[in-house]
Amino acid sequence: MVRGWSWFFFGIFLVVSSVVVATPAFAHEKWFVKEPGGELRWDLMFQPLPLALLGAVLLATAAGGLLWRARGRSFVPGPEAFGATDGHRSLLYGLVPLILGIHVAVPLLVNGVQGTLFSPDNAMPGAWANFLGLAETGIALALFYGGLTRIAAAALGLLWFGGIFLVGLEPMLENVLYLGFAGFFLLAGRGPLSVDRLLFPRLEPPARLSRYAVPAVRIGVGASLAIVAFTEKFANIPLGLSFLGDYPLNFTGALGIPLSDETFVLCAGAVELGVGLWIALGIFVREVVVIAWFPINLTLTLFSWEELIGHLPIYGVMAVLLVWASNSKDISLWLSGLRDRLLPLREATDDT
Repeated sequence: MVRGWSWFFFGIFLVVSSVVVATPAFAHEKWFVKEPGGELRWDLMFQPLPLALLGAVLLATAAGGLLWRARGRSFVPGPEAFGATDGHRSLLYGLVPLILGIHVAVPLLVNGVQGTLFSPDNAMPGAWANFLGLAETGIALALFYGGLTRIAAAALGLLWFGGIFLVGLEPMLENVLYLGFAGFFLLAGRGPLSVDRLLFPRLEPPARLSRYAVPAVRIGVGASLAIVAFTEKFANIPLGLSFLGDYPLNFTGALGIPLSDETFVLCAGAVELGVGLWIALGIFVREVVVIAWFPINLTLTLFSWEELIGHLPIYGVMAVLLVWASNSKDISLWLSGLRDRLLPLREATDDT
């Protein structure tokens, strides 16, 4: 009975998602609007349409959570369904820190040399642009090569907290994904293909910590998406309207269901909030990743390399979550790949 209802609700989920996910929810307005300033207008949320959309998202999240708890597995098949063996999955998991290290190092390096903190809208004041830009660059190189990774991860976390006092709490909450990455590398290190494994194996984290690394970065990315839904849309409708004025992306008229720009902004915020909550809470993550891949790439040809680089960390995490099952078996394969495959940690530690 539960299985039948599972497929029924999943069918509804796909139909609704195919309609609403076409909104380019993941284009960060503050990166491209010339003057994105202005305080958040939380009073704008207490209107009929925003409240209805927020309620719908929360209701869908609650229903999805209950369905996930009852079903316990994804509808989208994982790599094992296509013939991947446990050994090969374990090898892939051993490469995850390398993959995520590259995906987060590139935007850190670019923002560091440009004097911005985590994203192009966070210009650092005065001499701080030099010092913190140097810090971003150093952290980027450490994560790229995997040298003194956990120290670099701690520095990344401190840099995020320092940004609260330099550029403000709101911009740092929008970039809380970097705090998630700091947690990931602090808990997991940089894996077998790294300078650390060759030269500093005693600095690598114990297995009891590494099991929490993927949830940490998943929660960071999900929370970042959910927060941006408020700071760039629900509580900042004028920013969304200004963005659409510069970049006319409201294509709903061409579909025969014309929406006002304000309604379009709010619908985009609802999509972004829903995706962020489901990822952060671990609800049908594979399905969400598959569906979100379209809107998150929809505006790449319009915003070019700036959006590509800014979204690289999200791309990396989504790729990992697409194969991650978040069960005891996958955690065991993750720990095995991280510590016992490619260049085993024991051999690196005991080698004389």
